[in-house]
Amino acid sequence: MSGTRARTRPVFLEPTDLVQRTATDAAREFGRTPDGVWSAPGRVNLIGEHTDYNAGFCLPVALPHRTSVAVVRRSDDRVRITSRQADATFTGTVGEVGPGWTAYPTGVLWALREIGLEVGGVDLHVDSAVPVGAGLSSSAALTCAVALAIGEALASREELVAACVRAENEAVGAPTGGMDQAVALLARAGTALLLDCRDSSTEHLPLDLPAAGLELLVIDTRASHSLVDGQYARRRADCETAAAALGVPSLREATAEQVEGLQDPRLRARARHVVSEIARAEAFAGLLRQDRLDETGELLDASHASLREDFEVSCDELDEAVAVARAAGAIGARMTGGGFGGSAIALVPAGTSGSVASAVDRAFGVRGWRAPGFLLAVPSAAGSRVL
Repeated sequence: MSGTRARTRPVFLEPTDLVQRTATDAAREFGRTPDGVWSAPGRVNLIGEHTDYNAGFCLPVALPHRTSVAVVRRSDDRVRITSRQADATFTGTVGEVGPGWTAYPTGVLWALREIGLEVGGVDLHVDSAVPVGAGLSSSAALTCAVALAIGEALASREELVAACVRAENEAVGAPTGGMDQAVALLARAGTALLLDCRDSSTEHLPLDLPAAGLELLVIDTRASHSLVDGQYARRRADCETAAAALGVPSLREATAEQVEGLQDPRLRARARHVVSEIARAEAFAGLLRQDRLDETGELLDASHASLREDFEVSCDELDEAVAVARAAGAIGARMTGGGFGGSAIALVPAGTSGSVASAVDRAFGVRGWRAPGFLLAVPSAAGSRVL
């Protein structure tokens, strides 16, 4: 497709209060008032991309855009799952992994049983304001909301994180690390979560965007993003192969000098990204501790260049979004999430999100691409019971 499409104002996705709607829909679907509603957030990652499964650091932020799950408990072992975003209803039993998107919630029920929790039959109704396919972790928002709804009183948050990771890895077949689930279940409002993926320790770092005179703009390129199409798994396998070639448990233990000695150019590039990205995440965290958020732009730019050139997970839409945002006044920008589509982030002066979004929207129109979506990332709290 080519040519310039008709211009409209850029569309910002606002957070939606789903609580009452989810409860009302569940009552209609299942014939009784739900026992409760739980929700969990999507996320953006400030920096530290593809470092979680390499035992490195990452710095995600929970979004105000959330997925809600209403629960009606049953006296048998049957499971029914409906969603406002899907027509089909899943019907099965506890421990049975459903098809398609229902593999996520049913996978959580399976994983909770695997860690020894008593999980009985349940009816679940799902509603979400997290864009699907945007690289904003709609899957973890779903799995973590379900995990809280079923297991909040039975397990620690850390145990629920592990169960949700296992659900995605083993039930769904998506080889994710633990970053998305950790921020969905551990985040605090007004902060970014520094996650050390070697020992799972966390630190909540202040992210006071208004005080810094900044906004965090998220650009959903609408280029389809998926972690189960094989590309993500291949990058992870490359990292494991590179670590084995260097004789280290993970690339967290590798040095830049060691990496440059790798003979295979692809493995060398993959490892170079990981080692340098871990260093950038540490540097970014250091600047946040010193209230120097306005000095992080170069780290964002360098992260995107590394993801584009060494890790090769960017795409034309992401590169265009980043370049145009920088030209329109962002102090730094990069792709966020697993890549191969999805979203970019841009750190912009307060009050300029609209003009930066307009510039990106116009550029996409000139290229004949779908209109991108936009939202503002306001650092938000972890999942919880909301009704």
